[in-house]
Parts: sequence; C-alpha cells; structure tokens
Amino acid sequence: MCGIVAYLGNKPAFPILINGLKRLEYRGYDSAGVALLEDGNLTIYKKQGKVQQLENLTNGHTFDSTVGIGHTRWATHGEPSDRNAHPHFSSNRRLAIIHNGIIENYGALKTELQEEGYTFESDTDTEVFITFIEDIQKTLGVSLEEAVRVALTKVVGAYAIVIMSQDDPGKLIAARKGSPLVIGLGKGEYYVASDATPIIEFTNEVVYLNDEEIAVITRAGFEIVNTKDIPQKPYIHTLDLKLEAIEKGGYEHFMLKEIFEQPRSIADCMRGRINAAEGRLMLGGIRNYSSALTNAQRIVIIACGTSWHAGLVAEYLFEDICRIPIEVEYASEFRYRNPVIREGDIVIAISQSGETADTLAAIELAKSKGAIVFGVVNTVGSSISRATHEGAYLHAGPEIGVASTKAFTAQLTVLTMIALSVAQQKGTISDVKFRELLVELESIPKKVSKALKSDDKIKEISALFKDVHNFLYLGRGYNFPVALEGALKLKEISYIHAEGYPAAEMKHGPIALIDENMPVVFIATRDSSYDKIVSNIQEVKSRKGKVIAIVTEGDVLIPKMADFTIEVPATHEALMPLVSVIPLQLLSYHIAVMRGSNVDQPRNLAKSVTVE
Repeated sequence: MCGIVAYLGNKPAFPILINGLKRLEYRGYDSAGVALLEDGNLTIYKKQGKVQQLENLTNGHTFDSTVGIGHTRWATHGEPSDRNAHPHFSSNRRLAIIHNGIIENYGALKTELQEEGYTFESDTDTEVFITFIEDIQKTLGVSLEEAVRVALTKVVGAYAIVIMSQDDPGKLIAARKGSPLVIGLGKGEYYVASDATPIIEFTNEVVYLNDEEIAVITRAGFEIVNTKDIPQKPYIHTLDLKLEAIEKGGYEHFMLKEIFEQPRSIADCMRGRINAAEGRLMLGGIRNYSSALTNAQRIVIIACGTSWHAGLVAEYLFEDICRIPIEVEYASEFRYRNPVIREGDIVIAISQSGETADTLAAIELAKSKGAIVFGVVNTVGSSISRATHEGAYLHAGPEIGVASTKAFTAQLTVLTMIALSVAQQKGTISDVKFRELLVELESIPKKVSKALKSDDKIKEISALFKDVHNFLYLGRGYNFPVALEGALKLKEISYIHAEGYPAAEMKHGPIALIDENMPVVFIATRDSSYDKIVSNIQEVKSRKGKVIAIVTEGDVLIPKMADFTIEVPATHEALMPLVSVIPLQLLSYHIAVMRGSNVDQPRNLAKSVTVE
C-alpha cells in the first residue's frame, strides 16, 4: 500500500517525483508529499488529498534540487491529515524519511524517546522511526547508514523506507522488509520506487531489494548490505514493460481499459504454452516440481480477495479433472491458524501484485512446515515470485485499476492450464477431453471479445439500478465463485452493498431479503446446474425480485422469466467463468461511473495490500 518514489541524479528531482507519484496513485492513498534540498536546506511539502493538491501547494515554486523523495500515504497510524502525511522530519529536521509498512513496536520506542526529551509533531510510527535513527546516530557517533542498519535490527514490523540527509545531500538510503522496493539504474542517476511504474519511462534496468537489505545510493553507484552488515550482490533485472501499458490509451478509466484488454491478456497468458492443434501444453515454470504436483495427496490454495475467488474456481476444476482434494484458504486466516501442513504438501499462492502481505506470511508458514509452494502472480520479480519454489506468471500486463479485472481472468487461465497439465500427467482425463478443453481454452479470447459487445446493453441496465442500496448475486457450480466476484466488484467501486451466494443457499436465509426493490443477478449459463438455476429464478420472480440473468447465447427459456438478460457465448462449463464474469465487470463499472465514484481509486482501498 502507499507509494514511494525517489530520485538522485543530475536532473531536477521535483517533476520526476510528481510524475512518479501520479503513476503510483493506483495503489491507494489519502495524502502526498515530497522532500527536497533547497539552498542546502531540507524542505518538505505535503498535503492531505490527491497529488493535485500537492501540486497546487507547490505552484509557483522553482525547484532546482537534483535529489528528492516522494510519497503517497494510506493511513495506518494517525488519521489522514497534513501533519501525518509523509515525508517526515527527524527531531533535528536534518533527516527526512518516507515509509511504507507498520512499525509494530513504535509505541515502546516513542515512550523511550520522549523520556529522552524528544517531541513529535505527528501521530505516525514513521516519525518515531526516523527520530530513533537520529538518536542512534547521535548516541553511537556512527554514520547515517550504520545508524539505519542498527535501527532496523531493533524495529519490529514491515517497512520499505528511503531516507535523505541535509548533511549528506548526495546520498539516499533505502531498505525493505515485507514491503516492495525497486531501484532503477540510470547513467549517473538512480530511481527508487514501490514498483516499476514510475521508473519505466527512464530505465528498464532495475534491482529488487530483498527483505532486510539496505542500499546506499550515490551518483557514483550503489552498494547493498543486509542488516547483519554482510555485502550482497545485486541481480539486475531487465523489465519487459512498455510505457503505453501504464497509460489509459484513450479510455476514460484504467478499469475500462483493462476490462477490454482481456481478449489480449488471456491470449498472452497462453502464448507459447498451448498448441491445441498439436495437443501440446507446456508450463516451464512448474517443470522442476511437476511430479510433486502430480502426485500430491492434496493441494491448499491461499489467496485474498479476487485471487481467492480465482482459487475457488480452481478448486472445482482440480477436483473435477485431477481428482485431487483441494482446500481454498484466505491467506489472512491461514497464517493465524495452526494449519495441518505436512512435508511434501502442495500450496498454490495466488496474488496479482505478488506483494500481498498476508499471502507472503502464509507462504513462509507453509514452507516452514515442509510444503512445496507454487506462485501464480502477475508482477515479474515480485516478493511472492521469489519466495515460492516455482510458479507461473500471468503475463497479463500491468493492472492499474484497483478493482482487479484482467488479472482475475488471467489467474483463471493459468490455473486452468496447471490443472490440465496435472490431469494429463495423472491420466485422470482422457486424451479426447484434454484436447477438447485445450481447443476451448484457445477460443476463449474470441468469446470474451464477443461478450464485450454487450457493453451498451449493460450500460442501459446499469442506469436503471444505479440508485439501489443492495444487490444479490447467485450462481451454482463453477459460476458460484463468479457470483462472489461480481458482488465484490460492485462493492469495491460503487459502494453498493452486495452479496454473492450459491443459488441453492438462497432458501437458507437470503430469500428473506427479496422484494420488488431487490435486484438479483443470476449467473445462469447452460451447464449441469441449469435446471436448478431456472427453479431458483422462478423462486425470486414469485417474490417480485428484479432478475438480471447472464445466459448462454441462444437461451430461450430464461429470457421469458428474467427482467433483463445478457448473453455470453457458449463454452465448456469449466471455462465459463472466464466469459460469464465479463458482464459483471461491466455492470459494476457503469453503475460506479453513474454514481460518480472514483472507479480507478475507490475510497479506502489500495491495489497492493502490503500491510496487515
């Protein structure tokens, strides 16, 4: 959560910082700020609200500083306000820090520092952190980098930090534990950021800091040590990311762009991995542990949010065609239970960002018990991709909208390929069915394109329901997780209360809510549960509920009962979630836009949840 950007070089730092903060807005934030050197003095400008408010605050200033740090804050300690915004000064105002994460023992540190006579201007753990560093530097008489290293051995929690000093203006110090941080390498200049989006227009060479690593950066170069003061050899990654991929490309919102990118992003997931004509499926990322996956007695899937819904779809598919018992766990709950994990168990961790704090912690717990962990992530070089034994990238391209859309369908695509690979090796699927599913999977991008053609109709339906207070989403079988995902999308960006249920569970409580004011979205495509879902629709209609039905193209029965129908192309029911989710994404998008919501940056949410 939050966003970090920093620059040290020969160009004016302020425009780089401001543009970088705008690139990071998608991560979610409530205030923004920068620290710069002006006439040899360390100066901070910060403001509650959007980056535009920060620009307004600095309007008219001419900044020549060639070093600076910037931050977008998502409040944890202390309410959103100007004084709690980052960066923060140390007590002597000669150090400035930006920080993502949470320092769990900041209360005890703050008490100790107050007893020594230090005072604080904010309610944040971050101000305590930088003042603690100042105190160590003064008490021990050590360099700033050594004071940072010592402080990091004493703080408890998660952090990604960048520090600059008035006394050493040609230096930045960066460190991380549990929150992502990347260093961009230029010629005589360096960039630091939470992810690659602020960096890509300047360089495609980056170094991802590992946990408990500290980078000391000057214009002459950089060195990395760990918190034990042991030098580390950096690995330089070359980014395969284009600037246009993080621009809106003519769309009103990133979310709409990403919904319409799905035919391409799904195809990109499969590129080089599937050849249906030859009956070939190759996933190089799971090759070394493929036998362990194939022979697994059970598989545990861990994820959060939309990724958890993708895991639920995978549960149906793995059990159906691989005949392996599957458990799907919220990572946030898994890590605080005492789960039964045995040596050799398989864990699949799903995360778009690859930085989800709860999922990372769950991975470490699973590994400590001897599990083999596979990652399914989108972001190359992310923490989860490095923490897992093996895995598969989505190759969906950057997803900027906070509400996940193309990452969800990409996750389903990759998980489907993994399941098919395992089923083929186990012999739990016939060659005929294997090839049939490969052919259908290759056809999904075209079918998603066709589903997107209902956009105008969905917009008309959205206008009729934009002012309701509640929605109910119902589905059965493979489409039950799609109902959950549709409800989540609506909640996230329109702030309308919505719940997803298995349609058969409606009679066990939710049916009490149904009246003429309750819209009910049925994912009612033609599959093995079709007759049952028809009965559920009739139950809702008999209670005057308003039915919006997602149906298979050519259906003639349900349109006679539903108030509104949206058609999607037919496909194998195991692959239907890839298609049936499309209208739900568009429905939530249009309702949110009509309600005046900030679709790309919904309130209180962050794209990458890197703190508990």
